[in-house]
Amino acid sequence: MHPVTRLPVERRLYAPAPGEASDVELLPAGDVTDGVVRVGGTVRRPHQPQSYAVADYLDWLEDAGFEGTPRFLGRDEAGRDVLTFVPGECAGAVPEPWAQSEELLRSVALLVRRLHEASAGFVPSRHPFPPHLFPPGPVRKDRGELVCHLDVTPQNVVVRGGRAVGLIDFDLAGPSTGFKDSFNTAMHWVPLRDPTDAWAGWEAVDPFRRLRIFADASGWTEDERRRLPQFGAEAARLSHDRMAHNARTIGGGWARMWADGVGGLIRRRGRWLEDNTPRLVEALTVRR
Repeated sequence: MHPVTRLPVERRLYAPAPGEASDVELLPAGDVTDGVVRVGGTVRRPHQPQSYAVADYLDWLEDAGFEGTPRFLGRDEAGRDVLTFVPGECAGAVPEPWAQSEELLRSVALLVRRLHEASAGFVPSRHPFPPHLFPPGPVRKDRGELVCHLDVTPQNVVVRGGRAVGLIDFDLAGPSTGFKDSFNTAMHWVPLRDPTDAWAGWEAVDPFRRLRIFADASGWTEDERRRLPQFGAEAARLSHDRMAHNARTIGGGWARMWADGVGGLIRRRGRWLEDNTPRLVEALTVRR
């Protein structure tokens, strides 16, 4: 598809349609962003340092024909980012039983796979993603091979008819790798965590079966499947350091999650992945 001529993202001003403000709904707060509302067919979000980088990324995805993301429209008179509203259902903080569907799990993997295909070639040159989410020190950032979503949780996937059709909340988007984004998605959707941290109603879910379903739909290579446990354990250590850093330096939702015990959950996940390495590799590689 050919790019559409648009104003630069920093110059787009959104003018509300007549009567639009009469249809307002407070949306659930994300982990790190509060104050998100739906106004008519738009979503208004507080403007952030990464907003224009995300806007350029969403423009690229639209030009690439990827229809599963909101579109950046501009900023309103209050200075908030304005995006199109993606209709559908998102899971709650404790995902409902319908989120356990294996068909939904497959569709999530396929949606992320299509996102990565559409993202190929995007270089955030005009508005680079800020480095504020990464603590200082050696080997603290992912290889920036591909701009990815990096937060495909059940709460950030739009579902219609039992299938994943859209992705929202690109607050954590940035340069990384496709496998890191795919693993991170599996971490939330399988989910990969210590059984003591299972969501209510998810205690009987088989993570090994679900991981194989997700890996097959994602097209993971043999090498990716075999290194997943150690990759995930190292990702948990990095995530723990990032969360601690952001809780101290940014506060807000990061500090709230840290106070709620997310650091311990991440450490337990890392140990569970290491302790279950043989079983995970077997689940991922044994021919069916």
